[in-house]
Amino acid sequence: MSEIDSQSAARPAPAPGADAESAAGAWDLVTVPVRQGLEAVDILRRTGAPAVGPVVHDGTCDTLGFLVPPGTAAAWDVPGSACTRTSGRGLRLPELPELPETAGGAPRPAGWLLPPGDTDPVTDPVVLRRALGEAARLIEAADGCH
Repeated sequence: MSEIDSQSAARPAPAPGADAESAAGAWDLVTVPVRQGLEAVDILRRTGAPAVGPVVHDGTCDTLGFLVPPGTAAAWDVPGSACTRTSGRGLRLPELPELPETAGGAPRPAGWLLPPGDTDPVTDPVVLRRALGEAARLIEAADGCH
């Protein structure tokens, strides 16, 4: 994960209007635990996936969120992850989304792992599903070696 580690520091959102035309569309948000998410980002980038979109992290770096096409939430069923429908709720890039609420009820602040403008507009959900599955298997194998 060395490629990801070097990029894991929070990046500020691009200036308003920066690449806004390609990033202004609606999207849904797939959230996963940070360990699985970082593995998935590494898998996607290493394999040259056709679409790796913006990725956000919560302020405590417990969760990563992948921007996916609107409508993905309706059929998302990957264990250990959630897909939140955001289209129609006024969320647009390059503004940072708030990730789903914590157990305490407060939305978590977010920062960019992969900001818009440096990536495709969204991540292909089929490719993301495969990468998350592979990441889960790698983590399970690594944890089983202890």
